[in-house]
Amino acid sequence: MKTIRDLITLTYAQKLSLVAAIPLLVAVAAIAGVVAYESRATADSEIKALERQLIEAKKDELRNYVTQARNGFAYIYGRAAPDDEEAKKLVAQELAAMIYGQDGFFFVYDYDGNNLVSPRQTEFINRNWVGLKDSEGTPVVDEFIRIARQGSGWHNFLWEKPSTGEEAQMIAYVIGLHDWRWVVGTGVFIDDIVATVANARADVEARVQRTFMYIGGIVLAAVLIVFASGMLLNFRERRLADAKLKELTQRVLDTQEEERGRVARELHDGISQILVGVRYALDNARRRLDRGDDQAAQVPLQKGIDNLGTAITEVRRISRDLRPGVLDDLGLGPALKALTDDFSERTGIETEFSTVVFRNRLDQDSKIALYRIAQEALTNIERHAGATRVTIDLRGHMKGATMRITDNGRGLRSEPGHVSAGIGLRNMQERIEQLDGTLRILSSRGGGSGTVIEVSLPLSHLLPPQEDATPKRKAGF
Repeated sequence: MKTIRDLITLTYAQKLSLVAAIPLLVAVAAIAGVVAYESRATADSEIKALERQLIEAKKDELRNYVTQARNGFAYIYGRAAPDDEEAKKLVAQELAAMIYGQDGFFFVYDYDGNNLVSPRQTEFINRNWVGLKDSEGTPVVDEFIRIARQGSGWHNFLWEKPSTGEEAQMIAYVIGLHDWRWVVGTGVFIDDIVATVANARADVEARVQRTFMYIGGIVLAAVLIVFASGMLLNFRERRLADAKLKELTQRVLDTQEEERGRVARELHDGISQILVGVRYALDNARRRLDRGDDQAAQVPLQKGIDNLGTAITEVRRISRDLRPGVLDDLGLGPALKALTDDFSERTGIETEFSTVVFRNRLDQDSKIALYRIAQEALTNIERHAGATRVTIDLRGHMKGATMRITDNGRGLRSEPGHVSAGIGLRNMQERIEQLDGTLRILSSRGGGSGTVIEVSLPLSHLLPPQEDATPKRKAGF
């Protein structure tokens, strides 16, 4: 107990330093509070102004769309009588054809609430929607009719996006064709505005937090200098290292659980179902044999044999996905060749693999990383790209080794909020960064131009040629 008391007893110089440090801490805390308050107030004002500007721009855009549409059918509407059904049909056809962007379309209701045009949501057509409200209780069609009777105007509400099927905020601009008792309008979703505002607010918070961190760092540095506590710095670095180690450990555990779940699903959905079919076929054959019908038992027996062959093939495939034996036995080139052949046979996508033999070979970590990256890329192509041709090129050069994967699919999409394929690309990036390599992804925003994934490893991962290497492993990788 005495030892602890001695440890926490401060000398006069330490007490004097503490007295000097406390006012500094209080003053810095007060400054930080004022800075944070003023920063948030200024940022909120700017964000609100930005939101108003973006919404006004959307409104102007909608007004232009409706004006252009009205100009397009004005020559029909201006000469048509109120009961001219042929003219109404022509105008409805023109409006139904006026779709734009990913979710833009024109809609038409009559003053009784019947939907006449809805090209992206055809289930609305020829149905009465009087009383329709969104999920927050905002009237939709009734408000359209009210605005149209007054001439024109805007309306904000929640509506299902045709492209995603999810509800999002929409601004609609409608006009009234009083002679026909029609409501004509179009709308635009403003989830991009909501996302922009949210990002702006997040950026403000990040700036405030950075300000606090800067101020805190200055204070910490001053206190550390005052107390000359280098050990505290070491302790802080140690804590950061422990946190990163804990995060890495959790990531490894999550990856293991994900892989176990994938294998379990494949066993349950694939092999388990096949074996159930085998059992059924054998049971059917047994019953026929018990009846003495040997000839009839041949069919279920053969089916059971075929299913067992399929199960064996599935087990080999799962084993190969977990750890391809050809990668250890023959090297990366043959392993990638087997991977592309299996991919082409399974998906029907034309796949070509080419490599250049060279004397140096990749180390084990590099071979595994490149194989897994190719595996991940082919999985993404199969699921998302819609490609008909894939090429994989692997070659060594004076600066190291490069693997290039090219497809002719739709390319990577860049719409706001789109997150597909993000985890796979992040896994590729992390794998190659651990080896001090680089990953480049080339894809046009317009889509349809395909995607190129280029992975490069430095020369340090190429082993010198082994004079005693067996001749059959001359692939060089």
